[in-house]
Amino acid sequence: MSTLPPLLTDKVLAITGGLTGIGRAIAVSFLSHGAKVAINYLPSHSNHHGTNDDELMSSLREEASDTLHARRSHDKLPDEDDRKPRDITGVPVIFVPGDISQPSTSTDLIQKTVNTFHRLDIFISNAGICKFEDFLNIEPSLFQSHINTNLSGAFYAVQAAAKQMVQQTGPQGGSIITISSISALVGGAQQTHYTPTKAGVLSLMQSTACALGKYNIRCNALLPGTIRTQLNDEDLRDGSEKKMYMERRVPLGRLGKPEDMAGPALFLACSELSGYVSGSSLLVDGGLFVNLQ
Repeated sequence: MSTLPPLLTDKVLAITGGLTGIGRAIAVSFLSHGAKVAINYLPSHSNHHGTNDDELMSSLREEASDTLHARRSHDKLPDEDDRKPRDITGVPVIFVPGDISQPSTSTDLIQKTVNTFHRLDIFISNAGICKFEDFLNIEPSLFQSHINTNLSGAFYAVQAAAKQMVQQTGPQGGSIITISSISALVGGAQQTHYTPTKAGVLSLMQSTACALGKYNIRCNALLPGTIRTQLNDEDLRDGSEKKMYMERRVPLGRLGKPEDMAGPALFLACSELSGYVSGSSLLVDGGLFVNLQ
């Protein structure tokens, strides 16, 4: 449990791709800090662990409820209410299905966020895909799918969020964060269709910071290094040569966890901490980028 005081009380977050991985960790953290959260997710019958969307939504509510309860109970003696089953329906979170590569999905997410929570303070564009493939074998369809989801989807989502932040009052503005990647700065032999999209997302934040500053909207990018999520779980499985190689490359000696992204996102979301930060990029990579030896 975080020992920080709640930093986002009554703030409203909308996040894409928030049911698993980095997005889920950020959503749970923000809920624990008092935020109200709208989560976009891509509907599916089940993931590779056999868990379906309903189970993921229920477990996220439970996880958020546990963190909220732990925070409220901190430094207090347990009483009878602490031993009762908790009502997870009170967690201020909604789930909005949709394919983020479609412009209408972003419009729907923002509309449902505002209809439920009445404004939008923080928007995080997190949804993305990455399928490793040799450059000479990449089909146009694979390349286009990465452009559609990672770059076009981010553009549509950021634009929809910005329109809401511009028109709202009390106050106007907010914080927009995209999840780019260390791959925006370096190459990858099997990521030639992926790295350009993440470089584009970084560039998008730099340009929107210029375009939206006059509306009190801050735009920044997080650049995760090697974070073990459902996207690369098989590739970085325990005991694999690649996992051991990557751990040796990282000065901190381990791969990242989705939870490692929550604190940096919290920093960029909270105006009291980062009110004069816009157009910036923050590497969250355990020192990987600077380790050339």
